[in-house]
Amino acid sequence: MRLLAGLGNPGNQYADNRHNIGFMAVDEIIRRHLFTPDRPRFSGLVSEGSIDGEKLIIIKPQTYMNESGRAIGEALRYYKLDPSDLIVFHDELDLAPGRMRVKIGGGHAGHNGLRSIISHVGGPDFVRVRLGIGHPGDKDRVVPYVLSDFAKSEWPWVDDLCEAMAAHAGDLGRGDWTRFMTNVAQSVSKSRAGG
Repeated sequence: MRLLAGLGNPGNQYADNRHNIGFMAVDEIIRRHLFTPDRPRFSGLVSEGSIDGEKLIIIKPQTYMNESGRAIGEALRYYKLDPSDLIVFHDELDLAPGRMRVKIGGGHAGHNGLRSIISHVGGPDFVRVRLGIGHPGDKDRVVPYVLSDFAKSEWPWVDDLCEAMAAHAGDLGRGDWTRFMTNVAQSVSKSRAGG
């Protein structure tokens, strides 16, 4: 069993923010694979399901980004899971828009959600699905940039990326990170080529 956590801020005013792409990613997995409806637990919204016989629990912390670890830590302890069973979907400034990389461990690189998770789960050794949103070019513009909505022109790649990740989420359940990255990249490029 694995715990998938999408990061974002709760509330309609944040729903389309770049910072909320983690929520968007797990919402598409829930929709595509007919997981249970969200229900409030562990200061978050929790949904359960299975893909290719692998049981998965999805949590969207409702504590605001900088307290994400509180909800995730509670859920990990309740289900008796290790940090290595945790997969976190989050926005990534250092990747070009629409790019995705899987990384295990590492620092928080200034991401408040990751910083909170590291402090609440006892270390950095969890899986990160890094979802590129690009960088505004100036560190003083980072906060308004991540807390602003995706532009209309960006939605096609956001949708393509979320759909591709949901289509290949079974790779995550099996722990095959390389296959997941390859399959998602192929799906996204096929979609962009109109195929």
